[in-house]
Amino acid sequence: MSESAITITNLTKRFDDVTAIENLSLDIGWGELFGVLGPNGAGKSTTVNILNTLLKPTDGSATVDGHDVVFDPEGVRDVIGVCPQEPAFYRFLTGEENIILMGEMHLVSRDVLNERVKTMVEKIGMEDHIKRRAKDYSGGMIRRVSMLMALVNDPKIALLDEPTVSMDPNSRRAVWDFIRELKARGKTVILTTHYMEEAQELCDRVAIIDEGHLIELGSPAELIEKHKAKNLEEVFLRLTGKELREVV
Repeated sequence: MSESAITITNLTKRFDDVTAIENLSLDIGWGELFGVLGPNGAGKSTTVNILNTLLKPTDGSATVDGHDVVFDPEGVRDVIGVCPQEPAFYRFLTGEENIILMGEMHLVSRDVLNERVKTMVEKIGMEDHIKRRAKDYSGGMIRRVSMLMALVNDPKIALLDEPTVSMDPNSRRAVWDFIRELKARGKTVILTTHYMEEAQELCDRVAIIDEGHLIELGSPAELIEKHKAKNLEEVFLRLTGKELREVV
């Protein structure tokens, strides 16, 4: 096991004439629940997609459990689970069948897989819907099934990109409890979210980025104290407020 779960050093990603991330450096520890916050277009999903090897950086480097995302992508994929912002699933299969299929692709034994799926489905509150075809799911159900697909291989590191979008409050709370349990089991969790309450409630530390730059880093409590704010949302709005957005 490497010293840090994830190390990002001077990471830059350019698309034609647009710079999505510029000189981003972060060090994320084992067992940490780390939030990545920012306005739309700040570079959050680009960062996640570099860490999960879907994108290659323009400059800089990133390692996941010591595996370089460019030079050892297979090593990275062996230790991560990814819940993408845009869910990928088979609409004609049931939710349960989608999760099992993903587990089989990760070569999880069928006995372990069946028990794991049953336990995960119960914890996330999908027992009454898991045997329905995915094409009939609401947006919140799709997000919950996508997260279970990402975690069915029991990864050391979970990359969750906006996992609670489209969820009602009860479903969101169930997912929060599920994420807390991941941390309690020693998993490292990277969470991108637009919900400041979610980040404040769950995260050990958060990185606030805008226009591809890291603009603040620390625990929610530290940032609230530093900026003399009522909550993390107020910190976020001050740092990525009207004046900054008008430049875009």
